[in-house]
Amino acid sequence: MRGWVFTGLKTGIKSTRYPEEEEKRPGVSPGLPIAGGNSLGLVDICPTNALLASNGQVALEYGRCVHCFRCARAAKSAPLDWSSGYEWADLSAKAGETAVEFGQNGFGRSLHVLVVDAGDCGACLSEIAQLNGPYYNMHRLGIFITPTPRFADVLLVVGPVTEHMREPLRKAYAAMPTPKRVVAIGVCALSGGVFVPSFASGSGVADVLPVDVVVPGCPPPPLAVLHGLLVAVGRKPPSRMFVSQRPVEERTPVL
Repeated sequence: MRGWVFTGLKTGIKSTRYPEEEEKRPGVSPGLPIAGGNSLGLVDICPTNALLASNGQVALEYGRCVHCFRCARAAKSAPLDWSSGYEWADLSAKAGETAVEFGQNGFGRSLHVLVVDAGDCGACLSEIAQLNGPYYNMHRLGIFITPTPRFADVLLVVGPVTEHMREPLRKAYAAMPTPKRVVAIGVCALSGGVFVPSFASGSGVADVLPVDVVVPGCPPPPLAVLHGLLVAVGRKPPSRMFVSQRPVEERTPVL
């Protein structure tokens, strides 16, 4: 036991310093493509229609990007550049239109989060689980996971929302005390991802609940999820990234 104590004192704290300091260690984020350039041939190789042609340039809808890297590695024309950031969380379109106040009113103390799997493949849940580990250690920020909506401040949803999860999701939200926030995590929760159009799943959480914060990625890294939680309670500013709002019938993945 004594040896472990001395080893811990010698090693020091290994948890990330984010959000007080920018996290620069390699591997903390897969990054996202950067819009721009005139290589319109890239639009045809995107499997989820995340790339669009706009005014002769390549535009991006981050709510669909699944990190396939085709636009960076399999491109015959000039590839897109990639960013290495992770602060991807943004206010939802509805929250932006209604000018929702994202201050600390009601969220100044500890934050309790209810995680709901609404048809997730397991990737987003795996990243969220890292937040409880020693490196990301969200407890240091006063953020805790709760198993019941009765104690939850934030409803964190992953998956495209399958038909069987629509009603349980509504019930979980209704059981939460106010004030409360809904955070949609991952491309599936934002737009349905590669699973729409489908008889078994919808086009994201916004079809069922009023979403406050969206976090793109497939899956988003732990720091992106953590940024989303901090945005939801007004402790970090949103990224103002462009998120797809096109109707489901216009989305035709070519996988």
